[in-house]
Amino acid sequence: MELTTFWFLVIAFLWTGYFVLEGFDFGVGALLPLLSRGEAERRQMLTTIGPVWDGNEVWLITAAGAMFAAFPAWYSGLFSAFYLPLVMVLVGLIVRGVSLEWRGKVEGRERALCDAGIVTGSVLTAFTWGGVFGHMLFGTALGTVLGGTLALSLAMLHGAVFLALKTAGPLRARARRAALTAAVVAVPVAVVALPGLPSANAPQGTATGVDGAAWTAHPVLWAAALAAMVALAAAVALVWRRREGWAFAATAGSIALLTGTVFAALWREPLPGLTVAEAASGPYTLGLLTWIGLIALPFVLAYQGWTYWVFRRRVTA
Repeated sequence: MELTTFWFLVIAFLWTGYFVLEGFDFGVGALLPLLSRGEAERRQMLTTIGPVWDGNEVWLITAAGAMFAAFPAWYSGLFSAFYLPLVMVLVGLIVRGVSLEWRGKVEGRERALCDAGIVTGSVLTAFTWGGVFGHMLFGTALGTVLGGTLALSLAMLHGAVFLALKTAGPLRARARRAALTAAVVAVPVAVVALPGLPSANAPQGTATGVDGAAWTAHPVLWAAALAAMVALAAAVALVWRRREGWAFAATAGSIALLTGTVFAALWREPLPGLTVAEAASGPYTLGLLTWIGLIALPFVLAYQGWTYWVFRRRVTA
């Protein structure tokens, strides 16, 4: 495997890890005012993500750093084309992070402002990321709105299932109901958006769009999109049967398959008029990055795995 392909796969893996792990963070934050009944339950909800949310953001930093080093033309073009949305993402992450850190140090009105910051930052960031990737693939307002709506609804479904898995008592029951409610939005939007991914971002002169035209030309992408829909449907069924652990695995699998399909479509042209080969750094840089990645990435994965193992138990009010 050539280094250009290898590093594109690494970046796709890092973005997948970010959306799977940070996805339930965003979902928990967005659901904070909808599920909690009093301060004790708000603390219970936030305690489920307290030990891991900042570690989950490391995946974004690593993915962006890898893009900057391995594909500088892609990185610079992306930030130039989506400057305002990415600034909105940055603002959302800052507001959310500051609110999460300050919430335990303030009282009264200031704590309510922190709660509003957590909700706003979570909703804004999740929707904007989906909109950015939707526009990258489809280049239309419809694709942007569908991408944002799908990302936010999937995050809320993923977060609700995570809460059902990690909490006990009345909050756990409400989280299950919230997951089923989020699925009412996420499943129809996925049915509309996912069939269009195999034909999205196709070269000039071929059928493209959200309507899923020409998907037979890309059977692997179609299979991945179909698998994402199957995993999403399985998650809903598992929530209904109160199998939270398997339901969380299914929502994580659906997000991972969706992200993999998105990056497989971007392999054709990560930006209009720019191929992956044209966007890549030179062989020396990619070779050096490979050695750094082979040394550093196992430590990052081991640390994340250890963190989730230590904080694996349910959180009570």
